[in-house]
Amino acid sequence: MTATPSPQPSAKSPPRIRPVPAVTRAVAILRLLGKTKEPMNVKSISDALDLVPSTCLHILRALTAEKLLAFDSASKRYRLGTGMLVLARSVMETNSFAQVVQPALDLISKKWGVTAIGVEVVDLHHMVVTAISRSELPFRLHVDVGSRFPGLISATGRLVAAYSQDSPKEIAQQFKSLRWQQPITLAAWQKEVEQARINGYSLDNGSYIAGVALIAVPVLNAKQHITHTIVTAGIANQLSQEQTNTMVQELMTHARYTSDQLYSGEQTA
Repeated sequence: MTATPSPQPSAKSPPRIRPVPAVTRAVAILRLLGKTKEPMNVKSISDALDLVPSTCLHILRALTAEKLLAFDSASKRYRLGTGMLVLARSVMETNSFAQVVQPALDLISKKWGVTAIGVEVVDLHHMVVTAISRSELPFRLHVDVGSRFPGLISATGRLVAAYSQDSPKEIAQQFKSLRWQQPITLAAWQKEVEQARINGYSLDNGSYIAGVALIAVPVLNAKQHITHTIVTAGIANQLSQEQTNTMVQELMTHARYTSDQLYSGEQTA
């Protein structure tokens, strides 16, 4: 079974976004503290983000007042606050994709002994894990809900490129920034992108993570644009070719069902 993307119209110019420095800096602070995992003081934060210390302090105090950060008066350090948990919970409760796809992920994981993942495609730069179901096998993938990855990496990245409305030049430029455990050339990757376009699914067999096979199928909206993917991760050669083919067909069925649930009421033009 194959799925071929519909011809894409020429990309429209993105809407002009007026810079709002305070918001940009606040988001940068939240991301920094989320990434470092350790509390930081004003100087460390301002140095890491190249911010004026006084400006940084004002933003930190505002974020603390909103409970997005917590301040330890003894150590004078900041960390993410409980307000972030409230926001994260709200996101999950209102994320239709995560709610729709979770039963399918649980079924896939249990039946095939793989980690099944629901991914939201943001753009060429980022993708975000929004749902996950882990297998009972002794196989641990360092990924969780909220994990962010480069938009063109791994199996999902090949699908993003295959269905993208961005120019080949932009895609090639972004590819240069990717980091693989088993490096792949742009030419070889482009061939795999084309194969993903023809087949309607993609495979990363140890390029991104050595010894790990990742398979992804796209979830498309009414205009046949990719919005999400359903991904499986397992030990390379864990499944036979026949088993892999069967699982891929099941993934495609789950993806079509998910698409119908999310986008059946949308206009196609």
